[in-house]
Amino acid sequence: MNELIKKQLMEKNERLIKMVIERAKRDFPDDIAIIGLTGSMRTGDFHEKSDLDLIIINNTDRAWGISYCFILDEVGYDMYCTPWDTRIQAQASLESPGVSSLTDLEILYYAKTEDLEKFNKFRQKALDALAKPIGEECLIRAKKWIDIAKQEYSATMLADDIGSVRHASAGVIYNLVNALVSMNNTCIKRGIKRYLEEICMYRYIPDDLESLYMTVIEANTIEGIRHASLTILRSVTELHRTMCTSFLVKPTPTFDNLRGTYEELWCNCRNKIMNSVETNDTSYAFHAALGAQEYLDEMAAVKGTPRFDLMQHFDASELQGMKEKFLQMMDEYLDEYVKVGRKVERYDTIEQLYAQYMS
Repeated sequence: MNELIKKQLMEKNERLIKMVIERAKRDFPDDIAIIGLTGSMRTGDFHEKSDLDLIIINNTDRAWGISYCFILDEVGYDMYCTPWDTRIQAQASLESPGVSSLTDLEILYYAKTEDLEKFNKFRQKALDALAKPIGEECLIRAKKWIDIAKQEYSATMLADDIGSVRHASAGVIYNLVNALVSMNNTCIKRGIKRYLEEICMYRYIPDDLESLYMTVIEANTIEGIRHASLTILRSVTELHRTMCTSFLVKPTPTFDNLRGTYEELWCNCRNKIMNSVETNDTSYAFHAALGAQEYLDEMAAVKGTPRFDLMQHFDASELQGMKEKFLQMMDEYLDEYVKVGRKVERYDTIEQLYAQYMS
């Protein structure tokens, strides 16, 4: 871009900014709190057809009256509001991918000192979160994005036309980018044209990330798109799993944290599995086994008990084998009680229970 065009663009944007601020002051003095500049005009990474990205934070719904979409000099502009309690709150807690539009926003106008103070509190909350070392919080955020990417991958398998499959694959890529951002506890600084360039500079990324990323984009058949989407999804998921192992402190069973868990396993799962097998009710047995598996997985995650894989032993034609494996797992779970010195709360009579419970 030559200097003349750049100068003309900057002058035009300055006039647009003044126009929006003038309207805010005149028509929405109590409704609009903050107006700030973000996007390529803020970072300097713009071209002659770049638009003007203004963040207009509103105090009231009436402020939406300032919203306006228009085309000027062949450039499209969209002026809209950003409520405090949705996007700004999400950015401050790093739940939204557009965190940099909060942390790096150039304030152009604020209605009241209180509005600026409120904004700065949200900004500082985001900066404090970004300053934390990689750990549980950012890996939990990353898992949410990975789970959404898995849903998008499912959509690639369910769709039967290439447009829908490609659309879903774009969702896979977008959400995995956000997952990698969270896994590195950072934020995207520039726009979509710099996504790949930015994430490839992160410390924690899959091997051959650029190739995995571009293979999805360049795939030209339904099967090719599906395969490429699955490959990058598996790669990021495996990296996340490895990071969880490295950065998260694994819980260990203790006398206190195991309290009641064996009894709950007996209560919620044992008799359902026993009854479903005795009645040879395969549907009942299947769902009972699922319930037991989910409970055992939860205990392994939050209590540190061993991991058990009951579902691998489910066979609708041989339920007895599944039942025996489950009872074996219950015995092994009981061993965890023994290790920490805890006894099962078991009673032969209601009088015994009453005496203990009331004491």
